[in-house]
Amino acid sequence: MKKLVTGILSLAVVAGLGLGAAVAQEPAGGEEHATSGTPHFPIHKPEQQDWTFSGPFGHYDRGQLQRGLKVYTEVCSACHSMNLVAFRTLEDLGYSEAQVKAFAANYEVQDGPNADGEMFTRKAVPSDHFPSPFPNKEAAAAANNGAAPPDFSLIAKARGIERGFPQFVFDMFWPYQEGGPDYIHSLLTGYQEPPEGIQVAEGTHYNPYFANASALAMAPPISDDQVTYDDGTPQTVDQYAKDVAAFLMWAAEPHLEDRKRTGFMVMVFLLIFTGLIYLTKKSVYANKEH
Repeated sequence: MKKLVTGILSLAVVAGLGLGAAVAQEPAGGEEHATSGTPHFPIHKPEQQDWTFSGPFGHYDRGQLQRGLKVYTEVCSACHSMNLVAFRTLEDLGYSEAQVKAFAANYEVQDGPNADGEMFTRKAVPSDHFPSPFPNKEAAAAANNGAAPPDFSLIAKARGIERGFPQFVFDMFWPYQEGGPDYIHSLLTGYQEPPEGIQVAEGTHYNPYFANASALAMAPPISDDQVTYDDGTPQTVDQYAKDVAAFLMWAAEPHLEDRKRTGFMVMVFLLIFTGLIYLTKKSVYANKEH
């Protein structure tokens, strides 16, 4: 076993050194890298943020989640759906049942068929899910320069960017699960004018944090003071991006706190159980000749 562990660690070190050498040989400037023969995206890696829900004892900030919901409702929901998130789950954010009913009533959903076999629209109720702003994917693409906006239900778990050396080595033992929110925050705050020598297609917008290209069809969606906060939190693009990224993380993993709490209790149980097994073994073989 000792030799096996030593061998695995040696391979990890060798792989890490090799990757480190490869990274050192890459161009230092992201723009220069993007104009090379085979561009790799994103041009810039997402910046790691300090999230309350990170780590084994992480938890959601309900105030931040409520602000993120407001940003999503007033900005993002014009293009992006959350088809897998039910209105009733908003009670986990600290809202009462009456508040959730009132919030859901602001939306209309399709229902039916009725007695005449026809579909109809009605006000949403807590058991309904966030509706799409478009009737179908084709209509969504037609309204957004040919690119249908993705659903936001699981976006925070689906958009994690792989971290480079040496972080990936540590991630093998202590997985980093906040890559999605980091990416969302960097994307929303990363719009800028393209550097000299970089050309983007007409109707697209340069963003070095975009995962698939150097530019994307979505224009900068938010600006300072666009959404009004009632709790005195700064109304900046950076704060909006953090709040909506945290909200989307909750939408993708609403049971994160329960999962971490359960995992901690399991680890405590295993430690106690291991100690009891050791003491039992010691007691049983105490009077045995070796």
